[in-house]
Formats: sequence, C-alpha cells, structure tokens
Amino acid sequence: MIIGLLKETGSEKRVAMLPEVVSGLIERKVEIFVEEGAGETAYQNDESYKKAGAQVVSRKEVLEKAEVLIQIQPPETDLVESLKKEQIWISQYNPLWNTDLVKAFISKGMVSFSLDSVPRITRAQAMDVLSSMATVSGYKAVLEAASLLPSFFPMFMTAAGTIRPANVLILGAGVAGLQAIAISRKLGAQVQVFDVRSAVKEEVMSLGAKFVEVEGAREDAAAGGYAVEQTDDFKKRQQEAINEKAIKADVVIGTAQIPGKKAPVLIPNDVVEKMKPGSVIIDLAASTGGNCELSKDNEIVEHHGVRIVGQSNYPAQMPTDASKMFGKNLFNFLALMIDEEGQLQLDFEDEIIKGTCITRDGEVINERVKSMLDSKNE
Repeated sequence: MIIGLLKETGSEKRVAMLPEVVSGLIERKVEIFVEEGAGETAYQNDESYKKAGAQVVSRKEVLEKAEVLIQIQPPETDLVESLKKEQIWISQYNPLWNTDLVKAFISKGMVSFSLDSVPRITRAQAMDVLSSMATVSGYKAVLEAASLLPSFFPMFMTAAGTIRPANVLILGAGVAGLQAIAISRKLGAQVQVFDVRSAVKEEVMSLGAKFVEVEGAREDAAAGGYAVEQTDDFKKRQQEAINEKAIKADVVIGTAQIPGKKAPVLIPNDVVEKMKPGSVIIDLAASTGGNCELSKDNEIVEHHGVRIVGQSNYPAQMPTDASKMFGKNLFNFLALMIDEEGQLQLDFEDEIIKGTCITRDGEVINERVKSMLDSKNE
C-alpha cells in the first residue's frame, strides 16, 4: 500500500506526519510518498523524510500513485475534483460543519475519514486529534493573552506596592479550557470557569479554579461528552451569570462550541463595552462564529479598548510539537487498517473505523453527519 503525505496550503504550518511516524509505518511494510516540501514549515526538510525511508516526490506523483491520501486541513475544491474514486482521503475536515465537502466526497463515491469524528471511547483515546490539538490551543491562548494584557498575571508584592493578580474567565471546560486553566494558574492568575456540563466541575476545581454554576443545564449522554443546545430559560440565566463575571475579568478565553452548530455567543457587544479598557478576549471558537459577538476569525479587533483575538488554529503556531501529537494520533488510527503484509484492510465492523468514516460508496455512513444532512434537507 502507498500512503501519500500532502503538503498543507495557506497559513497551516503543521504536517500530518513527522519523519518518526513515517519510519514507523515503513516498518509495517507500507510505502510512503511525501510531497516535496511537505514538512518545511514544521522544520522538517525533505532529507529527513528520505532518511526515514520515504520517497519525496512531486504533488502530481503523490496524487497519481497513492492509495491513501493524508493531510491535516480539508482539501480545496480543485483538489477534490482531481481525486479518484478508488482513493481514500484522511484528514480533519469537520464534516458536521463542512457539509459541502461531504457532498463532494459523496458525488465522487470516495471513502473519506475525518479524524475529528473518532469515537470518544477508551480504545480510541490514542487517536483523538481533537484533544491533542485542543491542548495546544489552550496553552497558546493563555500565553497570547498574557502577552497582550497591559498588566501582570501573577500577584507581586514589591517596594512599589502590591500588584493584584489578573482575573481570567474561561468559557468551556473541555480539553482546551482545562489546559487554559492549568496554564493560567501556573502564571498566577485567579481563574473562574463556566461550562454547561456539571460533570466537569470536579476537574475545574482540582486545577484550582472556581466553577461558575448555573442550575438547570441540559446534558445528553448520547452527545459523547460534548455540550448540547440549551433551553431559552437556561440561556437567559447563563447569560446573566457570564455577563457579571466577564465585566470584572481582565482576560476572557472562549472555547465553547457545539459540534455542527454555530458557536454560542456568550460575550455580546454590550458586555464588551462594559469591560475594562485593556482587557483581552481570546476566542478559540472564531471559525464557527465565535463566543464573542465581535470576533473575526484570524483577526484582532479592538472595541472600546478591549482587544478581541479570533484564533481557531493555534496548533499551526506550534507546528513541531503539534505535528508530533497529530502524527502519533494518525499512526494509531492507521494501525487499525494495515494488515501484517502492509496492505489496506478496512474493517467496518470496527467501531473506530466505522465511526470515523464519513462517506463510502456514494453515501454518508456516519450517523451524526447523516442526521445533520437530513435535518438541513428537510
């Protein structure tokens, strides 16, 4: 089997596999074709891939000869059009949001896998790219907030007086939120956290943060640990609690998202206008609309002295370690579909392979994506 590693486009600086992962796959009797320059932005040159046993070739040759094509970002329209029905596509392409791409794969009749759909079960933890990349995002979000804030994070007692610690409000206590709590606390800030899932309260408190609790949140065991849509009454009480905390915060970090839906707006315009000048909002949900009403993805907006950073791809700013983590997750996933002779063996009875596969034989086979498309077609 030949696996083709494609070079990312645009501002993406990660690469789906570092040479160390390539060598591991070659040990499993797989051939790897790497597009020229694929690892350069992650500080991996072509020679390092050759030493790992890969063949470094042109993009055209990768697309012509590879049975499985791997990338981090979703493929662009012209790339999808050039793919062959018998090829398999693997990337992280957010099928619940990027439904046009799902339809393009359906029309091609291709098998496609989206790594952000790996089932959240114990056996699949080593393949969970969402958690790996959220760890990077939570870490980088706090560092950027600290660099932009015109005051210190920790408390200082000096001859010139006492500097009070920064107040940080974190919206969402998923992996990114929990990492943001840990880094904020290490930097000496006081941290408060909001999340609709009561199950995360203990984790939040164990990291030294205060949990902002609003009674009456809906939780759904079938959501796989993700947040779900809430009632109007809860949203009203939730907003009142968040408004009160946000106005007093020096830093707000928004990580709250609902798969397949627009991110909930938790910091409206009028709240931003009541925040202290110099405050910073880091919005990790900017690509799906943002937790702040004023967020713009990949931009910094200043409003009434408050800087709002819309940033949904912090992992691209830490390409070496982010690529290492992504590649290890990918290796563990690929290991499920490579037999002892290095051939492709797709077992759709396997819960992980079936759950991660989005399209096959001109149909959507992922149940959550299928339901999303059906609801949009009604």
